This record gives sequence, structure tokens and C-alpha cells, in this order.
Amino acid sequence: MMHMTFYWSREVTILVNSWHTKTWLSYSLSLLACLLASIFYQYLENRRMRLKLIAAGSVKGKPSPSATTDEPLLQKTGGGGGKVRWSAARVGEAVLFGINSGIGYLLMLVVMSFNGGVFLAVVLGLAIGYLLFRSEDQNSTILENPCACA
Repeated sequence: MMHMTFYWSREVTILVNSWHTKTWLSYSLSLLACLLASIFYQYLENRRMRLKLIAAGSVKGKPSPSATTDEPLLQKTGGGGGKVRWSAARVGEAVLFGINSGIGYLLMLVVMSFNGGVFLAVVLGLAIGYLLFRSEDQNSTILENPCACA
């Protein structure tokens, strides 16, 4: 049976029918897996942001001094007449973005099981991952996106 409101039970189906918990042990291990996946999501997001900074540093067309972070539409994104500059950092960033987006959407679907414990495990994992990997980012205000799937 699919729940449409939050419920508290050790019996939950997560993502696929074969991932169904019936015992406290399987439920606890599933919560641990959700927690670790959420922490891993934040770790990958940190890596992606660092690659983004590396890729931005390798682009020759730097933003003008008048284009601040408050005016993101005024910033130039590359040099030379709209040409896209390809680099290993940009390709790596794109690959990490795809992987991270997939993990983010899977976490969203996990939360949509509407199990209270699963919800808390995902949110706690995101908070722990943020604390461990992203809270000291110098440029987090520029690149920060609170959505767990983007």
C-alpha cells in the first residue's frame, strides 16, 4: 500500500519493490543507507563546485569589475563572441552535475515514501554532509543552491 501522508513504521518500500523492510535491522540499515547517500550527495556537490571554480578560472574572459554577484546576468561567461570553451574541468563538472542530479532525484523519490524515519535520515544526512563538506566554502554564496536535485 502506498501512503500519501507521513507515517512511522519499520515497514517501508524504498524506490523498488525488492527494497522492502520488514524487520528493525533491515529498517535501520536502510536508514543508514539513506543517511550515507545524502552525505555522499553533499560531498559530490562540493567536488562539483570546486571544479566549477577551476573551470571559471581557466576561462580567459573574466567578468568586468562592474558585474558583481548581485548582477549575475551582466557577467560574461566566456571569451570571444559566444564561443564555448571546452576544458577537462568543464567536462568533469558536467559529468558530476549529471551524477549529482541523479542522486538528488533518487533522494527525492526516497523521501516520497512518506516514512518519517526515511525523511529524517535524508534531511539529517544532507545537514551532516553540508557541515562536513560545504560549510566552509569561500564562494558558497555565489554557487549555493538549496535544492537537493539541482
